[in-house]
Formats: sequence, structure tokens, C-alpha cells
Amino acid sequence: MPIVKIEMWNGRTSDQKAQLAKEITDSFERLGTARDATIVVFNDVSKDNWAQGGTLASES
Repeated sequence: MPIVKIEMWNGRTSDQKAQLAKEITDSFERLGTARDATIVVFNDVSKDNWAQGGTLASES
């Protein structure tokens, strides 16, 4: 059973997340995994809690 964890900035709509979950699930199904065995977990992260290159995303 694959568990796919996605961390991304806040702001995606429920429809966008649903589409992404469907596409990921479709991909695993093409590889032979049953649809109901694929789990997708979204973790929305505030730009205040995300840094790259030593700079908070909220500052760029």
C-alpha cells in the first residue's frame, strides 16, 4: 500500500487537491496497485514555516 505525502504551501483549493490525488492514484493503478490501496496525504505549510536557501518563503 503506497502512502504518498505531499508538503506544499497553503493556497491550493480542494478541487486542485482532488485532481492531484486522482492523478497520483491513477499512476499507481497503472503500475498494478489497487485504487483503494493508494493513500495521499496533503500537508499544507505556511510560507512562514518554509525556508529555502536560508530565507523564509514569506520574505521572498
